[in-house]
Amino acid sequence: MAPDRRIVPLLTKLLLAVELILQGAGADEISLHRNHNISVRIKPGIMFLKTCPLRAGGKSYFIEQKILPGQSFNFAFDCPTPEKYWVLVIEKNIDCMSGPCPFGDVQLHPSGLPRLNKTFVWEVTADPLVGLELKFSTWLSQIMPGETCADRVLYNIGSRLHAHRVTIGNFCRNGSVSRVKVQGGLSLTLQLPWDSKANSSGFKLESRSSIQRLCIIEATFQNESSATLMSANYPSGLPEDELMTWQFIVPGNLRADVIIRNYTRPKCERKFDNLVYCLPHLCTSHGFRGLPLGVLQPSNIAGSFNLSVQGCDQDDRNPGALSLLFDVAVRYPKNEGNITLIIDLRKDWNLNITIYSKPTKPDSHLIHEHGCLICVDSNKNCKPSVTLESKYSYNVTFLCMNLENIRIIAEHSIACWNFRSCTKFSSLVVPTSLTRLPILVERYTWKIQAPEDVNIEIRSPNLKLKQHIPDQHQICTGSYNYAINATTPGKIVILGLFCPGGAIEKIQMKGNLTITLKTYGRRWFNDSHKQDLQMFLIPIMPEECIFSLTPEPKTKVYLQTPNWLEGMPPYMSVYWNISVPAKQVARLAFLSERMGVTCEKGRAYINIKEHNPNADETVCRDDQILPKTLEMRHHFWINITNCKPSAKKLLSMQLMVTLTQEKKDLAIIIGVVVGGIAVLTAIALVIFYIKKKNRKQEKPTPMVGVYNSNVNTQLPGRQGLFQKNRKANESHIYAVIDEDMVYGHLLDSSTIPETAEVGVYRPFSGAISTTPPSPPPFRKASKVPDTEESSFVLVTDNDNYTIGHHAPGELQSNGDMNVSCKGKVSSKSLHENGEQENSVELPLNQIHDFSGSETKS
Repeated sequence: MAPDRRIVPLLTKLLLAVELILQGAGADEISLHRNHNISVRIKPGIMFLKTCPLRAGGKSYFIEQKILPGQSFNFAFDCPTPEKYWVLVIEKNIDCMSGPCPFGDVQLHPSGLPRLNKTFVWEVTADPLVGLELKFSTWLSQIMPGETCADRVLYNIGSRLHAHRVTIGNFCRNGSVSRVKVQGGLSLTLQLPWDSKANSSGFKLESRSSIQRLCIIEATFQNESSATLMSANYPSGLPEDELMTWQFIVPGNLRADVIIRNYTRPKCERKFDNLVYCLPHLCTSHGFRGLPLGVLQPSNIAGSFNLSVQGCDQDDRNPGALSLLFDVAVRYPKNEGNITLIIDLRKDWNLNITIYSKPTKPDSHLIHEHGCLICVDSNKNCKPSVTLESKYSYNVTFLCMNLENIRIIAEHSIACWNFRSCTKFSSLVVPTSLTRLPILVERYTWKIQAPEDVNIEIRSPNLKLKQHIPDQHQICTGSYNYAINATTPGKIVILGLFCPGGAIEKIQMKGNLTITLKTYGRRWFNDSHKQDLQMFLIPIMPEECIFSLTPEPKTKVYLQTPNWLEGMPPYMSVYWNISVPAKQVARLAFLSERMGVTCEKGRAYINIKEHNPNADETVCRDDQILPKTLEMRHHFWINITNCKPSAKKLLSMQLMVTLTQEKKDLAIIIGVVVGGIAVLTAIALVIFYIKKKNRKQEKPTPMVGVYNSNVNTQLPGRQGLFQKNRKANESHIYAVIDEDMVYGHLLDSSTIPETAEVGVYRPFSGAISTTPPSPPPFRKASKVPDTEESSFVLVTDNDNYTIGHHAPGELQSNGDMNVSCKGKVSSKSLHENGEQENSVELPLNQIHDFSGSETKS
């Protein structure tokens, strides 16, 4: 018998009521605090199925129910599995514009929500110039749009750009994305399944300075793994002219490869779209490298690096889209050697060294193909470049097959603050702790600091130094050279490049010195033990810079002034002390006709002086023609002193010194012999004539033509009217009044001492100095009058004549710029009272040597 149709609906309602009672129906309540800025929406998950109504206040609903801040809501569902049909959306607004942001861990509020699938939404508003950072406790992995996560926990991160939401990406838990930074406001959603027991969002909100781009995604790798990443709004396209960056944190013992899986390019109206890499230890303005999307991307990257995608100004008619999908695969290196060296720097004080891996290809600084990692004391902290300090010993491991591309750069400091307590001698050689390594020392720099009362002397006693002068084909071709620079108050002096195998034995300099040894090729390993550079601290000298050198016979030695390219600093003075071996002649030549400087203040001079006691000094001024060649038979000095030059013509000069064997001219020898015979014959004839005259005269005759020392024989006159110079005329030679009258027989024999010296030259017997010639003082040129009155001077037998004339450096040019500086001046009278004069001293009785000869007055 069929049951009554009226009973069936009643039984159904009764069973439903019992089920609701068993489930605690009507017990769900959502109560929101007014000040939490949280709202909750109860939404149907499947809109077209109306099988699980929501009951509240005696009514059934299949539409969304919204609970606002400050409200409470009691409800129940008319089905046993409401999680299949309904979801909760919890929205929270965080205002960082009007007040402080609630930075730190973000909690899931409110608590006690029903067991439904939940979507938490956080909207953060901030100033457009403020960077916001999301730091995740459980790192994330990015997935394609529309994909789901295995644990159904999904993060969606977005940014606000001009009131539009830009999707940064969808992320699941358990990945490599550790942080996400956005500029201005952000939007984040978290989807949790109904059975999730999570009570925290899993991220922190922090504030950062402006990142000046759309966003930065940071991915951290600890072991071998890979990550798939994509540009914002993928695959729709990155917003126009925007910049997006990924930061990859990779341990030094791992390698990273970038593989592009898919991309689209926009139609650019201006600028270019490309990928920009910032690779390990090259993340500077010079380290950024742009690559088109369609080319091979970097591989085997050792260490952390950045990758950015840059948009362009797109064509409004056909904009296209810039989208990028790529993988980053991190793995352990393959086919790499493992070489460990002990570098002991415990005995090397004030020394820092940098060891780095040199690129092997022109683009290997970008791709790091076959690069070498350097690990210190462990294989965890490995980098392409490491720095080691002195006083310690290190175990250094190189993760490569060989050390051919490894280089060392070292810096050694030597400081002296008190001359009495300082070490006066130091050997400037690369220490054996580095030369014994199978690694090429690329540069080794000594930084020498000395007090003001100390000069620094650099010596190379065995090898001697040669100055590198490519213009004259004097080139350093060995395995190393030295760049020597000096720092004095107010100026930097670049002395030049020097290498072994020359004539320079020592360099003396005021101020602090920087000497950099630069090596060239693997020949350095064989030449490193030959170094002999030495440093001495000596008392202060008046000279600013002195080069001492001894040229080899039959060799050309070229020299050039400091700061060759920039010109010598104003008022700087440099000396060359050149030794000339016995029986050698040094030929000094200037490689330019003039000094080539235009002086704004003062004058520039060249002084050349031999060490010989009777040597004269040659002085040349900046407006004079330089001598082509000077021959020196003794050690000599060269001094070049600068003025304050104009900006157009500076002082840069080159010299050449050549030693040749001294040769005596045969004609000179014959002339001397013939002249000696003639003198002896003349003396014999004079003696014979005097005896003959004495025999003819029985009585003494009156004295005629006797020289009266009390009478001034010089007529007053003007120097300007005397046309001939002293060398051209013969006014300084005494003429005999009558050839028959000879001084000898006219004088009374009683008045002539038996020991009187007649015709004897008295040489200069003063003190002899080997000090360098002093540069002329910088003073204003005084005018020399056109005429000068002669003075009356009484001369006695015991007086010496002093014949004085101005040196060429002090002569007035009168507008003639072709004045040559062939004249010479004595060092004794040089610079006395600000004048340069040449004094030649002759004894008076030398005049009587000319008796018996007839001259023209």
